[in-house]
Amino acid sequence: MKSRLMAAAAIGAAALAAVAGCGSSSGSSSASSNGKVTLTFFGADYGTGPSNSTTKYWDAIATAFHQAHPNITVNVQTVNWTDFPTKSATLIQNKQYPDVMEGNPAPPYAQSGLIYPVSDVLSSSVASNLIPKFLKDGQYQGVNYGIPFTTSTRAMYYNKKIFTAAGISAPPKTWAELQTDAAKIKAKGDIGYGMPLGSEEAQAEALLWFLGAGGGYLSGSGAYAINSAQNVHALEFMSQLAKAGDTQPSPGSTDRKDVWASFSQGRVGMMLGSPAVIPIIQAAGQLSSSDYATAAVPGQAGPLTSTLGVHDDVVAFNTAGHQAAIRKFLDFVYQDRYQLQFDKEYDLLPATTSAAQVMGKDPEFSAFLTNIPNSVNYPGKTNWTTVENQIKTTLGQAITGSPAKVLGTLQQTATSSGG
Repeated sequence: MKSRLMAAAAIGAAALAAVAGCGSSSGSSSASSNGKVTLTFFGADYGTGPSNSTTKYWDAIATAFHQAHPNITVNVQTVNWTDFPTKSATLIQNKQYPDVMEGNPAPPYAQSGLIYPVSDVLSSSVASNLIPKFLKDGQYQGVNYGIPFTTSTRAMYYNKKIFTAAGISAPPKTWAELQTDAAKIKAKGDIGYGMPLGSEEAQAEALLWFLGAGGGYLSGSGAYAINSAQNVHALEFMSQLAKAGDTQPSPGSTDRKDVWASFSQGRVGMMLGSPAVIPIIQAAGQLSSSDYATAAVPGQAGPLTSTLGVHDDVVAFNTAGHQAAIRKFLDFVYQDRYQLQFDKEYDLLPATTSAAQVMGKDPEFSAFLTNIPNSVNYPGKTNWTTVENQIKTTLGQAITGSPAKVLGTLQQTATSSGG
């Protein structure tokens, strides 16, 4: 997926703190004396250009919804997901709150008292259909605020043609096997393992390696443990891979999109990715469906039983008081037809149980859906966005520098910024 699924989504805690307790937005939505209501929707655009802009998706829903509810109009705006964090932060800082936003985690908004609980803006029958694991991630002080809209999990992609040429018969299950295979692939002139630790999505790549060492961003008690011995060990191994030339050059500054593009062009033997890789492969036209496959993510001692799961959420702002209209709109939005339409268009996964059951019949997506129950998600802490942004911009330095020092600085930020 794009960021937090986009892998990045969001708004700084400082900006939210500045507007905590503020009143209604300045012109974000309106209601007239004749009972007509206009809602504003602001979301991330997952498309690659005008032809598949997410604005088209939401405009079609808004039109169909208006036909069913003539007194409610929904004005739609989306921005490219790479610009979404900045644009959404600006809206909040300027108190231009939309009625509905898709793309950011809920806890910081909930902490600032800006959004409705899920129970206020979603019928119980619709809420009960949301995948429980992802719904729980949007909680603040035990109350559900974030409504998962689109989801994703991760697996290892590998190029079967490159494997065959290098004499590799099966995808690696352990780090040692991955290192051996990457060296064999490098000897044949291709990139052994694609390791994106640039600012686009370093937090995702790193977490999958941390999990492989028995680590993660949180301890078993739920406290930040970014500089744990397990995480340091994982980064040391990753650094070793890079220094041996078993990855692409300069992995610490390489973005995910570049690694995915290289894999799609048939130049990378292995990498980690989501279902969103599939349309990139298809568009490149270099690999057929029989030329590549997916497998479990290798860990230090064996394949991961818990991989990364990510989701982008819908939140409903309470600043204009349009609870009833928002509830009608969101109940309409979460129909399976719209969930499936979105996920097929952008090769992502649903947030509802019923849509996931339908999509699970497609072999291209079944392996990713299988990973959801045991997936590990990003921390639901109110300062996670601050920590995540620092991970994106500094973690890559650990490949050529000191993993312990880089992780220690991140841990200090996490524990001193209200986590």
